[in-house]
Amino acid sequence: MKWTDKTWTQIEPIYQKILNMPFIEELQAGTLPLEKFQFYMGQDSFYLENFARSLALIGAKAHCVSHALDFIRFAEGAIVVEKALHDSYFKEFGLNQRGNIEPTTHHYINFLKSTSALDQVEVAMAAVLPCFWIYQEVGDSIYKNQLSGENPYEKWIDTYAGKEFKELVIKAKNICDSVAENCTTQQQERMTQAFVEASKLEFMFWDSAYQLKTWD
Repeated sequence: MKWTDKTWTQIEPIYQKILNMPFIEELQAGTLPLEKFQFYMGQDSFYLENFARSLALIGAKAHCVSHALDFIRFAEGAIVVEKALHDSYFKEFGLNQRGNIEPTTHHYINFLKSTSALDQVEVAMAAVLPCFWIYQEVGDSIYKNQLSGENPYEKWIDTYAGKEFKELVIKAKNICDSVAENCTTQQQERMTQAFVEASKLEFMFWDSAYQLKTWD
């Protein structure tokens, strides 16, 4: 069994919890309050900027040249999406500025950057995978189950349910499976731990947006 197949079974309960959380259910129905989506978009802008830095660092550390190029391209894509938030989504959803980096965002981006900088590169690759994979799965689920009629968040849904994003996810998964084959059992366990921790942070990121959690 591939490393990704085994690892997904460990976060399946987390993924189901994500699908059933109010933020996702209301996003799917198009009833998510604008204030909560605006909060999410602002935090996502900070996240993507730092996610790109983590991806670039992984690219610099990758042992395989093709993997290095792939992660540099992943980083470029994250920056392009972040810019699109400012140039399009921010305007569309009435957001003038992204605000401050709030607690969950701060926790998540520092987890990714510290893992990318200080841990084994294979572990870092596993840590960034949930952002690709879970978003694609959630985007597909929302797209298939959304109610008929206009959804104000349709553009966001289409981004993560699209063919282009799915191809990126497949590539990221294949890279993790490839490097895992050359890792010891202990190293694979560290990869899995990083993947699980990042998956929990994915849940926390959406939940914090729904709760509008800020620094006390």
